[in-house]
Amino acid sequence: MKTIIVTIAGALTLVACAAPATRISTGLQRYGLDEQRADCVGTRLQGDLSLGQLRQLGRAAAAYGKNDTSPGVLTVGDLLRVAGELRDPAIPLAVGKAAAGCGVMP
Repeated sequence: MKTIIVTIAGALTLVACAAPATRISTGLQRYGLDEQRADCVGTRLQGDLSLGQLRQLGRAAAAYGKNDTSPGVLTVGDLLRVAGELRDPAIPLAVGKAAAGCGVMP
């Protein structure tokens, strides 16, 4: 399966009024993930992580891509790597479960 490119900064920015799952889904769709899988990932992450954890993941992912040749975009593999570097073990677990459960694996 072709690697899905996502912008995590946009997908996990949770300052607007929309529910986190909706914001995540919208960001993922913008970068090529079909609506069904994007909704699945958004719903799972919202259910498994707190708002603070989602923000932490979003900040880490945005920082990860700053020196990249295509800044602001991450592959699913990059997102899993970023999540694994955070000190909260629940975050990489939730990201991995969401990716696997929704069929969005690198």
